[in-house]
Amino acid sequence: MKARSQVGFGGARNRHCYDARMSNSLPALFIGHGSPMNTLEDNRYSRVWRELGKGLPRPRAILAISAHWYVNATAVTAMDQPQTIHDFGGFPQALFDFQYPAPGDPALAEDIRSLMAPLPVIADHGWGLDHGTWSILAHLYPQADIPVVQLSIDATQTNDFHYRLGQKLAVLRNQGVLILASGNLIHNLRAVRWGENSPAYPWASRIEQRLKDRLCRSDHAAQIDYPTLDPEAMLAIPTPEHYLPLLYVLGAQRPEDKISFPLEGIDLGSISMLSICIGQS
Repeated sequence: MKARSQVGFGGARNRHCYDARMSNSLPALFIGHGSPMNTLEDNRYSRVWRELGKGLPRPRAILAISAHWYVNATAVTAMDQPQTIHDFGGFPQALFDFQYPAPGDPALAEDIRSLMAPLPVIADHGWGLDHGTWSILAHLYPQADIPVVQLSIDATQTNDFHYRLGQKLAVLRNQGVLILASGNLIHNLRAVRWGENSPAYPWASRIEQRLKDRLCRSDHAAQIDYPTLDPEAMLAIPTPEHYLPLLYVLGAQRPEDKISFPLEGIDLGSISMLSICIGQS
């Protein structure tokens, strides 16, 4: 899983993300997580995530929304010590041995359930932290000493539903909670091109740029109705679960928030590693 291609990094243009540490409001992040092997590898992705973590304010807790908890209900982890879930196969034993022993936060879980009322939200004690969450947090906050709760993505609901939940959760940014969404905005595993320096498909590069353009214009309606972005949008996004975490972050965006892109570019031909930081200047 070491093949990487066509990825760029942010420089000075990302300053707004880091300026959030001077604000009373924490930023909201969407991170394109890619392969779980990024947890262990020292590569262009993990290095940018580590640098991003150094510039972020230290939250009192983290609310994670991962593509890999995609179920037919809205639920939030409510245990004191969430397990590290290895929800994949075919990887080296070292990845299965990896643990991210962050504590949970049952009180925050209950606050989230209250924020979403009257929507019924399950207080979950059987899930934990999946690799969409811990592969990123291993670099952002490697000490695993910040409480983490994870919110499921309800597969039975509309795109607009997920956006509106993000709007309800936005208040947490003023309460010391970092909203961290994890997926990949373009995610077609059937089209993956293996090998070093595999070129991006033209449709993948084009649609990633269209997503960026609309993000910079805060065109949330276009992001919610993503099948209309491009004639080949459903080739780039054949299933919704890796895209939907973005809508929670967009819902949590305020009119004054700046946006930056700590990472961008296509990996393995058909996976966008675009990462997005929404923070208050």
